[in-house]
Amino acid sequence: MAEQKPLQGKIAIVTGASRGIGRAIALRLAEDGATLVLAARTAAHLDKVAAEIKSRGGASATCVACDLREPEAPASVVKAALAAHGAIDIVVNNAGATKRGDFFQLTDADWADGFALKFHGSVRLTRAAWPHLKARRGSVVNIIGSGGRTPTAEFTIGASVNGACMSFTKAMADLGIEDGVQVNAINPGRVKTDRLQKMLVEEAAQYGGDVEAAVKAIALKSKIVRLGEPEDIANLAAFMVSPNSRYMQGSLVDLDGGNTKTI
Repeated sequence: MAEQKPLQGKIAIVTGASRGIGRAIALRLAEDGATLVLAARTAAHLDKVAAEIKSRGGASATCVACDLREPEAPASVVKAALAAHGAIDIVVNNAGATKRGDFFQLTDADWADGFALKFHGSVRLTRAAWPHLKARRGSVVNIIGSGGRTPTAEFTIGASVNGACMSFTKAMADLGIEDGVQVNAINPGRVKTDRLQKMLVEEAAQYGGDVEAAVKAIALKSKIVRLGEPEDIANLAAFMVSPNSRYMQGSLVDLDGGNTKTI
């Protein structure tokens, strides 16, 4: 008899699931037996991830194309999950990007947009899913970012949003003790997503267009073991929602190759 997978029978919502870290998490949770509900703005990209899950032997994924900046969108993701599967066991809040730049050039609209998706989207999705997570003793994982732990001048919006997300994680973990819901977070460092790849190409100009040389230079300058891969984050997320991690509660895990030097 085949050994049961650790997430067999679990229903998992992953936001920002169409590419990068979100895609990697969705694929890994499906590999571990979960049935996926994928949320992002672009339906075609979500369909590709769903097809990839299916091609790897996973269950059919439910795709919800929506903009989680919109106040009603997170609840619509929960509604779709319940309509398709009748339950929710896992929520991975991964969607969210913030604008970098000169503080004095960043507008109020830039700040509002930064909080709208990553922070308010996570708050609203967690709130909408919470009764169903409570019923199943489920798990929430917030994908935040190491920039919230060590803010820099060009990352004022992102650092502030990430700091708020970390506080939100701790507060919900406290409520989760009472309600039986596990809540933790991962703070990725620099991970080789499409967005970072664009930055690497720009930096590679200093090295005659050699992207690998740029990658090595960044790692050396940042004093990290290497740049991360989306699968690095996915592996930790999979452990965090597995039965073996239930002692973890309110943990903010820096997964950044050693970039965060503070205690």
